[in-house]
Amino acid sequence: MDPLSILLDGARARGAFVLRTIQSSPWSVQVRDRAPLNVVAILSGTPWVVPGAGGAVRLEPGDIAVMRGPDAFSFADDPRTPTQVVVRPGPRRTTPAGAEPAEVADTGVRTWANGMRTGDDGADGSSVLLIGKYRRPGEIAARLLSALPPLLVVPGAAHGESALVSLLAEETVRNEPGQDLVLERLLDLLLVAVLRARFTRSDAEAPHWYRADQDPVVGPVLRLIHAHPDRPWTVAGLAGRTGVSRATLARRFTDLAGIPPMAYLTERRIDLAADLLENSDATIESIARQTGYGSAFAFSAAFKRARGISPQRHRNRS
Repeated sequence: MDPLSILLDGARARGAFVLRTIQSSPWSVQVRDRAPLNVVAILSGTPWVVPGAGGAVRLEPGDIAVMRGPDAFSFADDPRTPTQVVVRPGPRRTTPAGAEPAEVADTGVRTWANGMRTGDDGADGSSVLLIGKYRRPGEIAARLLSALPPLLVVPGAAHGESALVSLLAEETVRNEPGQDLVLERLLDLLLVAVLRARFTRSDAEAPHWYRADQDPVVGPVLRLIHAHPDRPWTVAGLAGRTGVSRATLARRFTDLAGIPPMAYLTERRIDLAADLLENSDATIESIARQTGYGSAFAFSAAFKRARGISPQRHRNRS
């Protein structure tokens, strides 16, 4: 797998939330739902996004903003507009005091408007936003979340995915069989497209391990680990496959990837095991073999050490 595929391998929406919102001025919405990741495409208008830390950023039609949770953030027609609606876990909308806000009748499928609707294209001066939320931490790999800043804005001209945004917007307001699955897959595609546009830019601050794939020593080791996590790798064995000493590989890998090679291998194995526990009927013993552990006992001990719960409890909770 290439480094971007590795980074995005855990980005799979399951039970994601997708909504179109039409907001007429004055408006200000604060999001406190603690979703691990939010993707917001600006269909029309020039709203502001205000992160929990840092300055407000004005957005243009076509821009896409990615907010990493669980910190709160706001969208508004003006950063000075007082908060009118708070989005809480669920997601559930309330006033800042916690009361139920006044709802606009006949807003349409997966659509929320804060005032009288005169059109859906923003021609009346309203802002139209397309919102996608990954609601469960397990939907996004921890490595991806750690690679993202709290707020990432990709201009429309940079990502060039207007057709994909338009398709997601069209599907959001449809109510056909299998619609939730369609929206989840489109949200995944949009996230991949936006982050690809971001991380492949020459001036982008991509994570260290992402750039490590281009290294002639560390790159092949990363690919070996991802292709064969079940093998009994050692630092010496991996070093032998790349023609360097054990000490050289350990130092170089840690410098570029941020963690030692064996720690990276363990993370990869545990991530893979968690995915198998959630999305397959494989036995604990089978998962142990697929992820390089000699027994179910050794695997269970390693999984609990990494995730804080046993594999069976993780499967039950999922």
